[in-house]
Amino acid sequence: MRFGVLVFAAAAAGVLAAEGGNANQNSLKPLDSHLFHSLNKISPPIVLPDQTRALYTTSRYDPEKNKSFSFLSLLDTVSGESTQLTPEMEGERISSPMWLNENTAGYVFKGALYQHNLQPNINGTLFYNTTVGISSATYRAATGQLFFLADVYSDGNISSVAGYKEKEKNRTDSAQVFDNLWARHWNKWMTPVKANLFSVKVPLAENGGLGQAARGVNLMQGLAPSVDPLLRWEAEGYAVSNDGQHAAYVVRSPSPDLSWSTNVDIYLVPCNGSGQPELLTEAYKGAASNPVFSADGSALAWLQMETPGYESDIRRIFVRNITTGQTHSVARDWDLSPHFMIWSADSSVLYTLVQSRGDSKVVTVNVLTGARAELTGSGYIASIARLGTDRLLAVYTNTTATHDIYTIDVNSVGAPMRRLTQANRDKLHDVYLGEAEDFWFAGARNEQVHGWMVRPHGFNASQKYPLALLIHGGPQQANGHAFSYAQWNPNMYASAGFVTVQINFHGSPGYGQNFTDSIRQQWGGLPYEDLMKGVDHVIATYGFVDAQRLVALGGSFGGYMANWLNANTDRFSALVAHDGEFNLISGYYSTDELWFAEHDIGGVPFTANGRPNYERFNPERLAAKFKTPTLFVHGASDFRLSLEQSLAPWTLLRRRGIPARLVYFENEDHWINHAGNSVRWYSEVLGWISQWTTSPPAPSHG
Repeated sequence: MRFGVLVFAAAAAGVLAAEGGNANQNSLKPLDSHLFHSLNKISPPIVLPDQTRALYTTSRYDPEKNKSFSFLSLLDTVSGESTQLTPEMEGERISSPMWLNENTAGYVFKGALYQHNLQPNINGTLFYNTTVGISSATYRAATGQLFFLADVYSDGNISSVAGYKEKEKNRTDSAQVFDNLWARHWNKWMTPVKANLFSVKVPLAENGGLGQAARGVNLMQGLAPSVDPLLRWEAEGYAVSNDGQHAAYVVRSPSPDLSWSTNVDIYLVPCNGSGQPELLTEAYKGAASNPVFSADGSALAWLQMETPGYESDIRRIFVRNITTGQTHSVARDWDLSPHFMIWSADSSVLYTLVQSRGDSKVVTVNVLTGARAELTGSGYIASIARLGTDRLLAVYTNTTATHDIYTIDVNSVGAPMRRLTQANRDKLHDVYLGEAEDFWFAGARNEQVHGWMVRPHGFNASQKYPLALLIHGGPQQANGHAFSYAQWNPNMYASAGFVTVQINFHGSPGYGQNFTDSIRQQWGGLPYEDLMKGVDHVIATYGFVDAQRLVALGGSFGGYMANWLNANTDRFSALVAHDGEFNLISGYYSTDELWFAEHDIGGVPFTANGRPNYERFNPERLAAKFKTPTLFVHGASDFRLSLEQSLAPWTLLRRRGIPARLVYFENEDHWINHAGNSVRWYSEVLGWISQWTTSPPAPSHG
């Protein structure tokens, strides 16, 4: 997605109780910023082939020390017992947990691969290292092959990186010269250094030590040379068959139209580098993603968007027979868009994850017939892994519980999940976490629109409370009934005393592709109408909401909407616009991904046909109508929406004598990635909205 942060979520019947206490809410503590930022975060588990054990990592931030820590754990999937394998390691997070054999784990730390003998609380020993750091690593014990991504120059060799860097170091100038778009992407300027996929033989010795490593093979070297060294092939993801024979990787074709094309392809290649990469997705100019091999390695499935230039097109499932080369599409009558999938043990079914009405469900898809069945109901499944033939190992979260690992019985639809971890039980047992209360209302086009509300800490039905409207980004993303670790966790606002509301307006996925597509050329139309009608519905339905104390907050598209609200209504006491867009025309010329605006807004602003589309819902066109106090937040390295998109409206309000504040993070991009900055972010944001809504609680009526 172009804008916003993916949010995870919701509650499932039969799941263990939430971590936050709910019995006597008045005796519970609010969720404060320091506690929130110190919570443990666990990774998706990696299952041992014997299906009885799994590896996962835990990370946390210490606000007092302003340092981050992580460690590796072993999970017994039968008993549910977890054993901490490594001490807490400071700094860069442990990543890529893997199995080197049934008694040896592996993990990447600070760019090197370590092995671990599964004894508790000891450091691993070095297993593989290069002159450049490795990432996104995986291992195939059957063949002793290690696969990883590494940043290399145009010759594709790890061994020559040091020489290139020495030449760069000895340059007498600092000029960067660009002839093609992109010049920059997301948060970095383009350089000749790109991530390539490597395979290397690193067998584990009989004594558990390191075997002799062979020379690595760059599995992308067979691709056609690029005309521009700054726009070379770069791996965006990959998969390896269980037998280590084939790899499939995801790459964006490095053409001069890179910034206005969504053409992302998948190539199939032998893991030993003996053959040329085979392009599997030539027939489609949309984005391909999520390649995954069947358990026996005979088939490859992936997700494919078919509409060129549309990054939120529905994802179709494609399956290719590796031997025959025949490819077919599965479940084309499905109106929802899966975002992740894995194969069943017998390769007859794909277990997919799909957003549906604020939930993320596990849905089985028959590979031959396309027949589907929902395995889970309400709730948000963040990841799944196969656990034997009849279970899945899932990471699940909801509004009142952080991410934890559960098992799902694939033969019992709707059966309760079994919880295996409780990562934050000790931290949250006496903390208020409000549940999401769903509602539906007639929104734009008189269509039903979905939202939910979280009641404030210390709630008393006889009092009235201010309302905080959290507006999601994307815009083709959706809120989930979520415990988010980022800036839009509804319970952080509820603990600050706000009735917190989230609405999945037109454009949100999970309600059918037509609902998602409806936002095209309607940025300030249908979503704005949905939000206004949603707020009206909440005020009319819940007598404890104070209609005179409303605030609205959003990031990315939500920040754009905060600016659009400022130009079109005075009902909000204050607004917060995080990395939002103020001027759709200048935003087009300065963004990195032109395809997004060209599809969503419609055309290009330098033509007679396209210009009116950009002006129609352009907040800057209505600058004279801005009147609401606003907090603007922006990161210096946000190349999706450049800093000027916040500087401009902040200047506008200050020049007109309207209260406004600018919070600038010189080491952030479109998101807030540093925990210390997130602490400050919440301090500024909660302080701002509280400042403009502070008043003695008024008696409630109804």
